[in-house]
Amino acid sequence: MDAQSYEAFRASLRRLALERIEPHAAAYDREQRFPEESLEAFKEMGLVSLAFSEENGGQGGDVVSQAIALEELGRVCATSSLVLMVIWAGLGPVAKHGSQKLRAEVIRPAMAGNTVASICLTEPAGGSNLFGLKTRAEKTGNEWVLNGQKRFITHATRSDWYTVLARTGEKALGLFSVHKDDPGISFGNREVKMGIRGSPTADVILDNCRIPEHRAVGDSNKGYHYISDSLTWTRVLIAAQALGIAQGALDQAVKYTSEREQFGETLSRFQMIRGKIADMATGIEAGRALLYRAAGSIDNGESEARALASMAKLFCSDTAMRVTTDAVQLHGGAGYLADFPVERMMRDAKITQIYEGVNEIQRLIIAKHVYG
Repeated sequence: MDAQSYEAFRASLRRLALERIEPHAAAYDREQRFPEESLEAFKEMGLVSLAFSEENGGQGGDVVSQAIALEELGRVCATSSLVLMVIWAGLGPVAKHGSQKLRAEVIRPAMAGNTVASICLTEPAGGSNLFGLKTRAEKTGNEWVLNGQKRFITHATRSDWYTVLARTGEKALGLFSVHKDDPGISFGNREVKMGIRGSPTADVILDNCRIPEHRAVGDSNKGYHYISDSLTWTRVLIAAQALGIAQGALDQAVKYTSEREQFGETLSRFQMIRGKIADMATGIEAGRALLYRAAGSIDNGESEARALASMAKLFCSDTAMRVTTDAVQLHGGAGYLADFPVERMMRDAKITQIYEGVNEIQRLIIAKHVYG
């Protein structure tokens, strides 16, 4: 796409977000229900297929266009943005590395927009140390048998497909496609969370879960490589979600301070308020420049893409936390009420500093690149 096409795409996403997503955002959070209305809107616009190649039945959209989509959705509803992102994250490694048979079974049907997917990495004993995972996959005849427990799995209980990272040898990991109806898969209780409440999170339990041998994604000993590659991509997507949350909070703060009066003037006329708004806007614009630099580096296959993705995830999520906190402050007492979106946005922003690798890990990745 050229710049004009990107802006037209952004405008279409903005309309979708305002007309189809924002009216339900507060209810998703309050009622802790999956955003089925958003999923239907994604289906009508073909957004699920955006992140997949034409060979797999998708649109072949680049990472820049994917980031635009998640930013605009996150601007009004972080839960809806997450739903789309995790479907992409769950299906992405299968689309890239899976056999033709596996892609025909999992990816092509998903392009219609009805499929929900999860990525299963974290375990009860830890998340950042992937080589420390205990879930195992053993080959038995023409089947794989999986045993283990995955924790904090987004969309667990709602997803149709689960992409599971499991140990296949002493120092080898593999990825496997597990369907919700496969024998031996079950789910823990749904977690009660601070934010992103419309997206269900629960343990995925694999107890002698048997799947056909073709459900191994690519080489069953290269799962770590596949996931490392995927995380570079998804960290940029999380950065886009975070930036969208920040922009949405700024939108709300500008609206509130332009309408609220104190001492005979709107809050927007006070210098301290204007200074705060200026800092928020500057942080967001700086994050946007870094985000799309990182997205472009993936599209162009640049060697520094991994470090840039970590920089974008770190900076945009920290910016989202800072901007949403400031937006609540600018609302005064009203900002502490669930009547105003900034309260939800501040809670939603926090997770962007944690999932897809906590920001402390991102700093280590960045520092290794700088010293390397």
